[in-house]
Amino acid sequence: MALSVLPLDLARWDEAARDCLVLPVFKDDRPLRGAAGLADWRMCGRLSRLLKDGKANAEQGEAMMLPPGRRLPFARIMWFGVGDAKGYSDERFHIDLDWIMTVVGKAGVKDWALQPPGRASGLIGARRAVELMLENRALAEQSVTILEDPAGQKDIAELLRAQR
Repeated sequence: MALSVLPLDLARWDEAARDCLVLPVFKDDRPLRGAAGLADWRMCGRLSRLLKDGKANAEQGEAMMLPPGRRLPFARIMWFGVGDAKGYSDERFHIDLDWIMTVVGKAGVKDWALQPPGRASGLIGARRAVELMLENRALAEQSVTILEDPAGQKDIAELLRAQR
């Protein structure tokens, strides 16, 4: 597995383009937070309008592929509804990550960036999210960039050094 980290910072995203931006979103996270919030900002509120107009709702199992427009350095964006934030657990993280990887794989994506499910809301810690990702053998064949804030980057630095 090639895990790398990219700061949760639009200027840094511009310097390190990836094929796909993967956005796991809870249905009760409003306004959009973390990577989804930054992408929405850069897309002039397009993701928020999809929610407002009822074209997206972030229910468990909802998946959409969107063009990023000219203001994001990704070839495509994939939105994944992960349902209610209440009761989010390691088990749900595994289920969501497996589903996301399946859909991303079927779309032919090999190089993607994501903020792990539950991170934007603080429902799962940065270190725990990476530990769970490292347990997933299917990720071994993927090139994944984790979008993380500075505090989270410090928490996962040791894990990522050991992974190399």
